[in-house]
Amino acid sequence: MSDRKPIVYIVDDDISVCRALSLLLKSHNFNVETFTRAEDFLAAKHLKGASCLVLDLSLAGMDGLALQEAMALQELMIPIIFISGHGNIPKSVKAMKQGAIDFLPKPFSDKELLEAIDRALAKNKSQNKDQAEIDSINRRINTLSPRELEVFRFVAKGMLSKQIAFKRGTALQTIKVHRGRVMQKMQAKTVTELIGFAQKAGITPPDA
Repeated sequence: MSDRKPIVYIVDDDISVCRALSLLLKSHNFNVETFTRAEDFLAAKHLKGASCLVLDLSLAGMDGLALQEAMALQELMIPIIFISGHGNIPKSVKAMKQGAIDFLPKPFSDKELLEAIDRALAKNKSQNKDQAEIDSINRRINTLSPRELEVFRFVAKGMLSKQIAFKRGTALQTIKVHRGRVMQKMQAKTVTELIGFAQKAGITPPDA
């Protein structure tokens, strides 16, 4: 049986801080992985499951804000809690605008950190649920034929079957058949639900 305890990643170039936070979090039943360099965290394998990152703002080499930006570019969706003994208002504001869960100035209490981690893990759980839904939708999209995918995109644009048939120069009955197959393969009960699937999967309507 796999260990499903949440993972808290810690990136801080102060080894004593990494050790202290690791002991605290392990005592609260978290798995913990520590790094003293942002580059090492970025290069590491990140396991699936609930996780968050406790990240020092001021690091040698790639700093905390740069790591946050690199994670966004790599679509590494791990919620971040910034900690810093040298933080300032502009940097904390930038971190929060870019999606950080919290910004804790050192020294902070165990309670403050644990509450921030709870919020981060709740957000991560929601993100993972959303991503699982998108993955499921994409798997269904991959079962569509090229013509069915084309019809799907037109339907996502809000077009009726007769409008699609006119635009494609195709018999209305043919479009209805394709549309029915799309609904079946996508497991959509209504057109509204089908359009919602397209939006979640980022399916772009064809050019007018």
